[in-house]
Amino acid sequence: MIVVADASVLVAELLRRRGRDLLSHPDLQVVVAEDQWNETLHELDKRLGAITQHRQLTSAQAQELRAAVHELVASHVIEVIPRSFYEHAESTARRRIPRDARDWPTVALAIALNAGILTGDNDFLGCGCPTWTVETLARELE
Repeated sequence: MIVVADASVLVAELLRRRGRDLLSHPDLQVVVAEDQWNETLHELDKRLGAITQHRQLTSAQAQELRAAVHELVASHVIEVIPRSFYEHAESTARRRIPRDARDWPTVALAIALNAGILTGDNDFLGCGCPTWTVETLARELE
């Protein structure tokens, strides 16, 4: 099964062991639009900085987590798809996701791949692509 991951769900799930395990499921192919991956890395760094500052993680633990995230991409568990692959669907995607224009790359990639979207964001509802929550996807893969 192929799912296009939204940046917000990636940030949340990459911080959790169970989330990384779900994203690594052998029956799942996780792809992310290049634009959303850049946003994911930015937000992940911000979140890890805040967690480290509040002493919930040491700097070494935060660095290990960053390395684990990059390993998921290096091992193709998460595949970052270049903008050139999905930009042809930009106008359709923008029309389908009027509440948050920044989310158009996720919708465009889902359109290009005829895939569902892994998200916790209700803005994707009604975009014409199937949506999955982490909970429903985990149950489907059980």
